[in-house]
Amino acid sequence: MPIVSYFIKRFLQAAFVVVVVSLLVAFAIRMTGDPAMMMLGESANITEADLHNIREQMGLNRPFLVQYWGFMSGLFSGDLGDSFFRGAIAPLIWQAMKATMLLAIISLGVSMLISLPLGIYAARHKNSWGDQCIRILSLTGLSFPNFWLGIMLMLLFSVTLKWLPVSGFSGASSLILPALTIGIILTASNLRIIRSAMLEVLNSQYVMVARAKGLSEHRVIYRHALRNSAITIITYLGLQFGALMGGLVVVELVFNWPGMGTLAIESIAQRDYPILQTVVTVLAMLIVFVNLLVDVAYVMLDPRIRLE
Repeated sequence: MPIVSYFIKRFLQAAFVVVVVSLLVAFAIRMTGDPAMMMLGESANITEADLHNIREQMGLNRPFLVQYWGFMSGLFSGDLGDSFFRGAIAPLIWQAMKATMLLAIISLGVSMLISLPLGIYAARHKNSWGDQCIRILSLTGLSFPNFWLGIMLMLLFSVTLKWLPVSGFSGASSLILPALTIGIILTASNLRIIRSAMLEVLNSQYVMVARAKGLSEHRVIYRHALRNSAITIITYLGLQFGALMGGLVVVELVFNWPGMGTLAIESIAQRDYPILQTVVTVLAMLIVFVNLLVDVAYVMLDPRIRLE
């Protein structure tokens, strides 16, 4: 029962967050301009009757709360409605979400493949020359803007060496450069977190006891130290996922990646309210869901933790 009540409480909290975020976005984007005016252009022959007809077709003449309720009820019933300019929203969101999630997951995977062994090595060999090199590498990576790194990788591997496509999504090879760009940037911060978490655990008493019992260093590191430091690492990765969803926008634009960020920027330029509202709401739901998974992972990794 405590676990059931916990999930009910978290679900209600998540629903409240999603509603607040979507309500703020729905209000803010309506302050940026009139989509009816954009559709008709800046012609001097536009009359107030023309604008009224367009707003009537778009449903913009209804009260704000009525428009918002129609959007939310359609969202939770699975009917995302139509865009002002691009037809049905559901296939647009689905394609963009698949592209963004694929890029995010691969980028996190690349980052962990690099940062996990290097972070463990740096913690095990504290203050050695290898540790110093890894810390300098991490600091250097934090200094790189993601768009600059993406352009440099594009110039090297696409323009100069002609090994990889410049931009777009034409196959698995198109995923390499954007995933590598984001993965390198994430690695810089993940290295510091993993090193700090491992250092704290390696200096604990139970690790000393495990070594005193004669356990192999490999078992001490990966069975005891890494498992107990995983809570800190997973917490950071959960927070990083939220930042990653927003940070992908720049990289998606650099590589012309057809993800949620690109779709959001295009909808902002067109003042396409339904698409932008849906993009932000779906991203909010993803972030809330990942945070819930992080809380569940705590219990799986450390049985001492109880859901209260």
